[in-house]
Amino acid sequence: MKKAVLVIFDRFTDVDVFLPWDLLNRIKYREPDFTVKLVGTAASHRSSSGIDIATQGSIEECNSADLVFFASGIGTRELIKDDTYLKRFQLDPQKQLICSMCSGALIIAALGHLQGLSATTYPTAFEKLRYYGVEVIEDKHLVTEGNIATAAGCLAAVDLVGWAIEKMYYSKLKEDIIASVLPVGQGQSCIY
Repeated sequence: MKKAVLVIFDRFTDVDVFLPWDLLNRIKYREPDFTVKLVGTAASHRSSSGIDIATQGSIEECNSADLVFFASGIGTRELIKDDTYLKRFQLDPQKQLICSMCSGALIIAALGHLQGLSATTYPTAFEKLRYYGVEVIEDKHLVTEGNIATAAGCLAAVDLVGWAIEKMYYSKLKEDIIASVLPVGQGQSCIY
């Protein structure tokens, strides 16, 4: 069974969790051996807009997941300073896909996985990301380095999840899932 985990925390950005959550859950219609979980440090976390979301596991599940997806949001600024939080992760980019939306890249950087690599993030976090020795790419919405991908701008989640699907499975599955959410007339695919 392949497993993806979306890491949430207090003050995460709603769309940067809910859009990837929906897209990743569509994989199960074609690949029933796939599971997706929301993980965090508490039984629930509150989004930036005030929605309480229950977690389905702890962040230690990231250490054995095939795909680890870090959400974004103002909460990342506190987490990157929390050594106790960061020490709970034992990620391996040689064996796992690791990706982030916007400021989620700060967590990957704080974990040491972006040192000397290129990445992107939301413009308000460019300087914080550079602090970690990252070459910040300001004009691309998706930057990939081996098994690590960073995306910037909420709708970049579509391409980020597409990258992950293709790396875990195959390009036709990626194409079908992305087509299933496109506006009418732009390539619909029925995956249900």
